[in-house]
Amino acid sequence: MRPSALLLLLPLCLLARPAHAQDPIHHCVDTHGNPLFTDQPCASQQASPVQAPAPVASVATPGLPTPLQRCASTAAELRQRVIDAFAARDPNELAGLMLWHGYGHVSAVDDIRALARLVRQPLLEIHFGGDPGDDPASADGGAAAVADELQLRTGDDGARFAITRQAGCLWLRYGG
Repeated sequence: MRPSALLLLLPLCLLARPAHAQDPIHHCVDTHGNPLFTDQPCASQQASPVQAPAPVASVATPGLPTPLQRCASTAAELRQRVIDAFAARDPNELAGLMLWHGYGHVSAVDDIRALARLVRQPLLEIHFGGDPGDDPASADGGAAAVADELQLRTGDDGARFAITRQAGCLWLRYGG
């Protein structure tokens, strides 16, 4: 190629260069607890910044990729993960334990909002099935039969979750 042809291509290369980076997106929570994403600092929106979650330690299996998050495979593990979600007051952590197949956008958003209200309350009681004495998590660690329901009692009310076993994991289905 001739040098003059290369000089003609130079302006095209300059036009193809990436655009300047955009301003960062600030993840905030307003005074009512609603998430807010903005290009302005949180303080200018009368909101609090959301801190990035701490990295989760996971157990690696030789020869397999390291999972980002392991699912609950026993009743005891499911119970502990629900307790941890309440301790962190994190509706997303609780939502991560749920099986979301068949949800429409509106119903999923409504359920996430309900979970956010739920985890803001103190968790007073958690048990499987209809009777707290028949709790599989307290008997053998939950490795055997698992009840079909998880019941929570919180400061104001409570919630019931159906339990579904799929792909070796225990999942919650929100029942309100």
